[in-house]
Parts: sequence; C-alpha cells; structure tokens
Amino acid sequence: MILATGLALLSATLHATWNLLLKTAPDAERDLTSWGLYLVGGVLVIPVSVALGGPGLVAVPWLALSGLVHVAYIVGLVSAYQHGDFSLAYPLARGSGALAAAIGGAVLLGDRLPWPAWVAIAVVAAALVSLVGRGVSLWSVRGALLTAAAIGTYTVVDAHGARVSVDPLAYGLTTTATAAVGVSLVFLVRRRHRALVAAWPQHRARWIAAGACLATAYTLVVVATRHAPVGYVAMLRESSVVLGAFLGWRFLHESLGGRRLVSSLVILAGMLGLIAATL
Repeated sequence: MILATGLALLSATLHATWNLLLKTAPDAERDLTSWGLYLVGGVLVIPVSVALGGPGLVAVPWLALSGLVHVAYIVGLVSAYQHGDFSLAYPLARGSGALAAAIGGAVLLGDRLPWPAWVAIAVVAAALVSLVGRGVSLWSVRGALLTAAAIGTYTVVDAHGARVSVDPLAYGLTTTATAAVGVSLVFLVRRRHRALVAAWPQHRARWIAAGACLATAYTLVVVATRHAPVGYVAMLRESSVVLGAFLGWRFLHESLGGRRLVSSLVILAGMLGLIAATL
C-alpha cells in the first residue's frame, strides 16, 4: 500500500508538472509545445507497449476514437491556458472531467452510483462553480470545460477499451501514442510542421521534460493499481487539482490562487466522497 501511495502521488505531481510546463510556454509557442510533448510521450511509450505484446486488434477502434477525442482535449487545454490562470483552468478541467467521467460511466457503462455518490457529485459541482470569480476570461472557462468534456469522454472510451483489450497496461500506454497521432494530423493539416522543426532547438528541453512526465504519469497509475484498490489510487491521483491550484498561487503568483486552492480542496473532498461511496 505504501508503494501504491507513493506512485499515485508521484503521478499526480508529474501530471500537474507537464501542464505547468505547457502553461508557462511562450504564448506564440504554446500550441507547438502541446504537439511536441505528445510526440515525445508517444515515442517513449511505443517500445514499452510493443514489449508487452500490444493491446490487440480488438482495441484498435477504441484507441482511434480516444486519439480523436484527445485532439479536442489539447485544443481546449491550450485555449484555457492561453486566456486564463493556471489555478483556474487546471482544477476546473480536471475536476469537471472527473465529474463527467463518473456520470458518463453511470449512463453509458452501467456503473452503479448509490445516493451518497450523487451527494458527492453535487459537492464537487458546487466547488467547481466557486472557482470562477469576477473578471475571469470566458475563453479560459470555455477552454477548460471543453477539456473537461474531452476528459470525461476519453475516460469512458478508454475504460471500455481497456476492458476489451488483450492487455490493459499496453492499452493505457498506447493511448498516448494514438493521441500523438491525432494531434499530429491536425497540425500537419495546418502545415505547422516547419514551425515545429524550427522551434525544436530552442524548446526541446521543455518538450522532452513534459513528454516524459506525460508518459510516466499514466504508467505509474496503472502500476499502482496492481498494489492497491483502483478507487484508492484514483483518489490520490486526483490530488493534482490541489497541486495545480497551489502552483498557480505560489509559483505563478496568480491573484485568486488562494481562494481557488480552498475550492480545489473541496473538489478533492467531494471526489474522495464519490470514490468512497462507490467502493
């Protein structure tokens, strides 16, 4: 259990870290950073997935769908960070995404949610609303909510894909590669490949670090679930919402970061209640 706790908390830290690296990228380069970090992450996971034997052909349609949804995820994330604070966009996207995933699992996958779980969902929803204050950019909120919708969608898609896959770990790793393919297709259609090549020498350290964090974060979660119940790992993993609000407040010196940290703590408490109610 101690090992699983450490892995899950490290995963939360790595997830918040690659998002912070994306947020702090130069405005003109932020979309290229999103492409670069996914390319690096995809390259890193492919050898591991192949060594595991791959997810199997039965998982291909779900991987393809997951890759397409990740395009919306990146578009929303870049927009949210382009127009708003990290302490708003990150907790709002992650918290709303977890909420959407829980409701989507109940509606689409038949997951049972007892009444205490719905109470916890209401608590999370109220805390999410409290994140948004006066003067907040609507573009940032829209971007965060688009990201949340994508998180909820790909979580449901990947939950089903992992269940039908030959190897759930290989499936989870491969989702990063298919996301990289989806994002790459969009940028290639937009003819941004020359800009990517030109930006690589100056920004490669950021892209490699963020891509490594991206690839490692999910792998750690999957490994942790082999040493502790999934609900316990998921609970600790979502502590990233608090870390994101804290980083925005103390590291980026965002004016409403302290209040959003409190809201994020309530979001985490609601998530803990939701997980406890479903165990």
